[in-house]
Amino acid sequence: MEHHSKKILSRSAFAGRMMIWLSITLILMMISLIFGMWGYHHFEHMTWLDALLNAAMILGGMGEIDALKTFGGKIFASFYAIYSSIFLIMCAGVLLVPIFHRVLHRFHADN
Repeated sequence: MEHHSKKILSRSAFAGRMMIWLSITLILMMISLIFGMWGYHHFEHMTWLDALLNAAMILGGMGEIDALKTFGGKIFASFYAIYSSIFLIMCAGVLLVPIFHRVLHRFHADN
């Protein structure tokens, strides 16, 4: 991020910076989704498709689709849900902070 005494980035440079952060966020989301799929497949013995659906719903903050049957599955789902909530907030922050910084920088540049 640029210092407030420097000029504001051009729109194309800012869009490039946002694409980098969006790419990093999407990669981290895919890793989290794969981890969730593995957990549901391993602990609840779900098919990979059902594991994908449940992991995606939890990661997106919507909730589970299938009822959990095993002790290990319930423990995994509990920790995965807590992780997913924190992760979702972190992803939103990573994507919104550069936008807020640009807006604040623009207000400061006008002075």
